[in-house]
Amino acid sequence: MKQKINQVRVLLDALPYIKRYANQIFVIKYGGSAQITPELKEKFARDIVLMYLVGIKPVIIHGGGRAIGDMLERLKIGSHFIDGLRVTDEKVMEVVEMVLSGSINKEITALLNEYGAKAIGISGKDASMLEAKPIDMQKYGYVGELTKVDPQVINNLIAEKFIPVIAPVASSNQNGHPGFNINADIAAGHIAASLKARKIIFMTDTPGVMNNKKEIIHTLNEEQIKTLKANGVIDGGMIPKVDACLDAVNGGVMKAHIIDGRIEHALLLEIFTSEGVGTVIKS
Repeated sequence: MKQKINQVRVLLDALPYIKRYANQIFVIKYGGSAQITPELKEKFARDIVLMYLVGIKPVIIHGGGRAIGDMLERLKIGSHFIDGLRVTDEKVMEVVEMVLSGSINKEITALLNEYGAKAIGISGKDASMLEAKPIDMQKYGYVGELTKVDPQVINNLIAEKFIPVIAPVASSNQNGHPGFNINADIAAGHIAASLKARKIIFMTDTPGVMNNKKEIIHTLNEEQIKTLKANGVIDGGMIPKVDACLDAVNGGVMKAHIIDGRIEHALLLEIFTSEGVGTVIKS
């Protein structure tokens, strides 16, 4: 009986958040171990379905770097990185699109549908939702910088009660162009801003943004982020995440969160408890 009472208390504690976030759009950047580990994949799917059933409108943007690397190796196509970006020639771009828009996107969609959601997988190329230009064609190849985000397709899907699952590849405005590989964090930030989402949540393999003593920083703003970058505290793969958070909050999103996707039910802990489990970035 005590266990049942505790379960009811947990539900009651979550009730204010369920009421507050009903009918709100939440953008989730899905990556890291949560996207690779079978057990965490299932927990992620169940968390998203619970959010969906209590009235939140999730929009998922996923990465797929490890799977792309594995496929390139299997096909014996050479690949290398400069400044943390995968140099993407035409052959690599074919594989990027095949993995992101194909296997990964459909796996996530199928898993969500299996747990009772109505999910649909799309690519940034669909209806020219994402358009981009090259960051530096000679240096990086078909790695793009977003020039346009059209949220109409996403809004239409949300209105029909679908969960959009988006692969971060973009169109070019040139005919016959293979398109662009877009950093999934940056794509998520721009998409969240275009939707005026209530929150954007980045699932990572770190507890959040850490200080120089390796302690989690629970809240940050733009000025603090600039200082931490200048001091080298925020570096490497955390830079595009905090930049994407700033793109989102400066574009009208209320809060951006960076959480540890290796924690079971990290999404629910961040959304439905007062303590949360990661770093919150506010405007």
